[in-house]
Amino acid sequence: MSEKPLSRKSFVLIGASAAAAAAAPNAADAAPLEVAAAPAKSGAKAPPHHSPIHALGERPEAYLFFTEPEAVFIEAAVERLIPTDRHGAGGKEAGCAYYIDQQLAGSYGRGQTMYTHGPWGTALPTQGYQLRYTPAEVYRLGIAATNAYTNKTYKKVFNALDGAHQDAVLSALEKGTIGFSDPPAQVFFGMLLEDTVQGFFADPMYGGNRDKIGWKTIGFPGVGAVYVGLVEQHNKPYVVEPQGIADEMQHSMAFHGETPVQHVQTRVAARSLAKDEA
Repeated sequence: MSEKPLSRKSFVLIGASAAAAAAAPNAADAAPLEVAAAPAKSGAKAPPHHSPIHALGERPEAYLFFTEPEAVFIEAAVERLIPTDRHGAGGKEAGCAYYIDQQLAGSYGRGQTMYTHGPWGTALPTQGYQLRYTPAEVYRLGIAATNAYTNKTYKKVFNALDGAHQDAVLSALEKGTIGFSDPPAQVFFGMLLEDTVQGFFADPMYGGNRDKIGWKTIGFPGVGAVYVGLVEQHNKPYVVEPQGIADEMQHSMAFHGETPVQHVQTRVAARSLAKDEA
């Protein structure tokens, strides 16, 4: 019995369903969450209104790192890497380009946790990243080199190509058959693919996975602590709406009687907000 080959998106989903619970390693640079200050005394009454806690992707978006030509390149690329299909929305609608932009604008883009000094040379795959370039430089140089290739080959920039030609270019980047090496085409593609997948499945507070598109696609419930009350309900269908970190923090601002409930994440974010306002 013959089986249909897996689509590119199906392959991504299968791999991600086993790893979606892991936090995105690049996501430490998200903007501080909006947190309402808790009452100073435990016996104080809850205020009638307080500012909601918003995930980064729920706020007005503005690219911080990408120029306009770079942004349209990335938007086109992430949509081809995780395309919209019968499983649901793809990488563009999920905000993967915005997620990547926010990471490149922070310490990940600057390569603060990477060793980028010499000597540089040909490295074995087991030796990891061995280039002088920060991730921000890899993207900036890689996008320019790819557009130079498509302009020479097709007389168009990458995002102006049709889907079939965009797929062909991405495949050539993956195989390293496009003739640029500064940085290597395969390094640029590998970084782009990894960051796109992270943007599709990371917690929405970091700017991607908009409306929890990635989680809904694979049936991932999100932050487990939100569902602690369901743990003891055995042999019952586990049907829940995915909840992210911002949702959990919002729940933690609820009050039990007149005593505020504060989780660790809420206290940390509140301290961060107070520091920014000082």
